[in-house]
Amino acid sequence: MAASTHTHVSHSTHSTATGTGAWSTRRIATTALFCALAFVLTFVEVPIFPPAPWLMYDPSGIVAFVAALAFGPSTGAIVVILPWVLKTLFSFNPWGHLMAIVAGVALCVPAAIIARRVGGTRGLVVGTLVGAVVALAACIVGNIIVTPLYTAVSTADVIAMIVPILLPFNALKIVINCVVTMLIQKPIAQIVSK
Repeated sequence: MAASTHTHVSHSTHSTATGTGAWSTRRIATTALFCALAFVLTFVEVPIFPPAPWLMYDPSGIVAFVAALAFGPSTGAIVVILPWVLKTLFSFNPWGHLMAIVAGVALCVPAAIIARRVGGTRGLVVGTLVGAVVALAACIVGNIIVTPLYTAVSTADVIAMIVPILLPFNALKIVINCVVTMLIQKPIAQIVSK
């Protein structure tokens, strides 16, 4: 009888946890929905930096960032990675998708870790700022290393593009993700945690 009660309590704790690290059925389903939405949004590509119209912005990073803040850094990383891995089946661009994964994880994971440890608005702001800086650095380093691997652009040419193109484009992309996430994450977190 005691063993049965213990099992019931353990199951109940597992099934009601959302942001504590336990993966309930509901949390798995919600994460799957985040992944599905992020996957759809990877196909929404918008030029946001007129000097480099070939560089496209997609809003999938916002979904991953919200997921990271609502459920933790591991969920955010999953919502970054899975949609881009899946997109490779439809649009074979492994290097570009790898760059998107690196940029998304670099933003979501540090931001979510700090937001959870510090707590409150201060944690959210500090986490977002740190995540933004880490993501910007990751984007620049990633471009220097990866771009010459799959394009005719040399490392020297990529380095020459850092200040006029790569920094402003990636900074603008990160700012959009951060601002929109900060505006919508609280109401969405309240909805998914009900």
